[in-house]
Amino acid sequence: MIGEDELNSKILIVDDSSTERVIISNMLKGYDLYTATDGYEALEKISNNIDFDIIILDLNMPGMDGFEVLRKIKNEYLNCSADVIILTNYEEIENEIKGLDLGAVDYIRKPLNVEATLKRVEVHLELSRAKKRIEHHNHTLEETVKRRTEELVISRDTTIRALVGLLEVRDLESSNHTKRTQWMMKALCEHLKSKSYCEDILTKDYINKLFKTAPLHDIGKVGIPDSILMKKEKLDKEEYEYMKKHVMYGVDALTHEVHKGYIDPFIKAGLDIVGNHHEKFDGTGYPKGLKGKDIPLAGRLMAIIDVYDALTSKRVYKDAFNHEYSLDLITKESDRHFDPEIVEAFLEIEQEIYKISQKYMQKSIEEV
Repeated sequence: MIGEDELNSKILIVDDSSTERVIISNMLKGYDLYTATDGYEALEKISNNIDFDIIILDLNMPGMDGFEVLRKIKNEYLNCSADVIILTNYEEIENEIKGLDLGAVDYIRKPLNVEATLKRVEVHLELSRAKKRIEHHNHTLEETVKRRTEELVISRDTTIRALVGLLEVRDLESSNHTKRTQWMMKALCEHLKSKSYCEDILTKDYINKLFKTAPLHDIGKVGIPDSILMKKEKLDKEEYEYMKKHVMYGVDALTHEVHKGYIDPFIKAGLDIVGNHHEKFDGTGYPKGLKGKDIPLAGRLMAIIDVYDALTSKRVYKDAFNHEYSLDLITKESDRHFDPEIVEAFLEIEQEIYKISQKYMQKSIEEV
């Protein structure tokens, strides 16, 4: 007895013999049946996007035989997911093998046996339904993963804004600084990714990670007392040493929830920025005194961006320097404070950097 699922199963019968089509149709009475008299008509029905579950295909037809139909289904009609059962004669063993090689899932020999034909169709329909259930389940899983991932990204970005907000409420300039340096990071990365020494590192995904985590570079300053952070005069030696601790405060904050040595790639990008943006190319920076290319690329990028923005911005302890003078100071620090290759790239896009600096220079915290 045909169940409700089977009633909705679509079967295409392809045979140039009207007698064979009638015999097979009578055997499969109760299914949603379609017929075609040759290969051309069969492909026309397939091209109409009818979602066939099974195609029963005669191999020996004039014009376009079953083999050619199989080839076209395999190579051209990729939207067709139907299982193909081929019809052969008893002595056509080689044709059976050839048909199976071309993608058929089974064969039925003529003259047709009613019970054998029905059983083969039932088995393949059940397999087809199982395959569709798996595909639906996988699609549901993919949608669930996509939704959860989007939720995690929103949660992560909200957390970053909240962390940076802790610094902004103490230093009103910091919101402008984080916004400017974030977009400068993106611009510099987009330019550098065409360079041979960066193309394998600065992928679209990694650039996005650096863009998202750049605002965290000074997050450790939340642990610095106002008497030092907001001081209008130059810091004395003891105060400067205390200020330098903001780097490790930031690193500690990002690694607080790291378990069993695993570091999420997103957190790793943030750590490379936070922990290394005060290292210097000649090895005289802090906190580790790393030198040259031992400094992670993210740290070398953030170093030049952070300094440029500090030079061109008004701070409680200084007036802003103009763009040209700031570039001159940066150029003089090439191969000392900064990676010379990055200095060169920075100068190549200095007008874009300047536009970013000006765009976010006057915005209030509420606007950024």
